[in-house]
Amino acid sequence: MPASTKEKKTTFGPRLEPHQVILSPMVTEKGTHQSTSEHQNAYSFVVNLWANKTQIKHAVQELFNVRVLSVRTALRLGKHRRYRWKKGKLSNWKKAIVRLHPDDKIEFY
Repeated sequence: MPASTKEKKTTFGPRLEPHQVILSPMVTEKGTHQSTSEHQNAYSFVVNLWANKTQIKHAVQELFNVRVLSVRTALRLGKHRRYRWKKGKLSNWKKAIVRLHPDDKIEFY
């Protein structure tokens, strides 16, 4: 069987559009310091759990029209909370820290 007729699937879940990959920017004190620093030029985003690093890179480049140098991801586990007399758990979420080219910048506000 020729290799061209059968494609290998490299990602899990459905095919994601760029606006489905990047859910929201994380505007925190640490993130603001990383983005304004001359050496780091890094921005934090909350991303889809199914998104991988290449999808995140292409989504940021397409949505914000910038050049991405590197992407770091972290899977954050949801915290356990109490709701009155019941125990509950917040959802897991994924965080991406995207480092940009020194000439590029993202303005959120």
